Amino acid sequence: MLRKSLLAGVTLVVAAAASIYGLSTASAATYPNPGVVTGSTGAHDPTIVKRPTGGYLLATTGAGITLKTSADRTAFADAGKAFPSGTSWATPYTNGSADLWAPDISYQGGKYLMYYAASSFGSSKSAIFLAGSTTGAAGSWTNYGKVIESTTSSGWNAIDPNLTVTPSGEWWLTFGSFWSGIKMVKINPSSGKRADSTMYNIAERFVNSKSVEAPFVYYHGGYYYLFMSFDFCCQGASSTYRTMVARSKTITGPYVDRAGVATTAGGGTQILAAHDAVYGPGHPAVIADGTQDVLVYHYYTSSGAAKLGINLLAWDSSAWPYVY
Repeated sequence: MLRKSLLAGVTLVVAAAASIYGLSTASAATYPNPGVVTGSTGAHDPTIVKRPTGGYLLATTGAGITLKTSADRTAFADAGKAFPSGTSWATPYTNGSADLWAPDISYQGGKYLMYYAASSFGSSKSAIFLAGSTTGAAGSWTNYGKVIESTTSSGWNAIDPNLTVTPSGEWWLTFGSFWSGIKMVKINPSSGKRADSTMYNIAERFVNSKSVEAPFVYYHGGYYYLFMSFDFCCQGASSTYRTMVARSKTITGPYVDRAGVATTAGGGTQILAAHDAVYGPGHPAVIADGTQDVLVYHYYTSSGAAKLGINLLAWDSSAWPYVY
């Protein structure tokens, strides 16, 4: 497990001072390094779920979706591919690549569900698919079909899915990358597919090539928190990805950042960015693990390798998250 360190104490003190003086925690604090992870730690666009039988299942972007398991959230082992026999249904979107992107795993109604994307770099001809498995093991996943797709003329991009189940039991899928930003649709819990034709605009950016993507919505203490990435991924140590957050009392928004700027107007409060030898930390996912809130993401090393990052989240006196 991740251990609290002296850095956590420093962060708490800085956060308290920031609250007193009206500063954002992100601007006042020194970002922590990723917590200790060992074993198979290469990862891109990670998602993690706590298994009902104990331990953890993690999935990442890769050919057929890369799976890893861990007993303690520290040591990770390779666990094969979700689809070892290929995914012919996705090839119309991948430009011939076997890679599937940005899986989102959760455990719902006695089975694992995984939303994932098929696309090619820089294209908005994309689709989000749904698969399920009772065990989560490699080769056990059944594809349930396409959930939503975008075209080269859609003006939005159907990648980076994230399923959120509200306290009242509603299902919502958030997704999006660049173009006109982050979108949200309602999901029918019985099918895992769209409940209606309405699409909500959640966030949009108007600088740096409109670079906002990788949304993740997490409910905590009466707010829905929209975690997302700004700027540019996938350039190794030159990546400028950074992790942002905003919040709303209702899942469909409006979301605002700490300064009150709406995410539809480019708002977002930075909580993690490049520091030391950690480059481009982004594509966030958050899980509740006992009494802890855990942030999972990827970052790049000086050599350009994509690595799994895990830290804990805490909440300041104004109910804004910070990383420690």
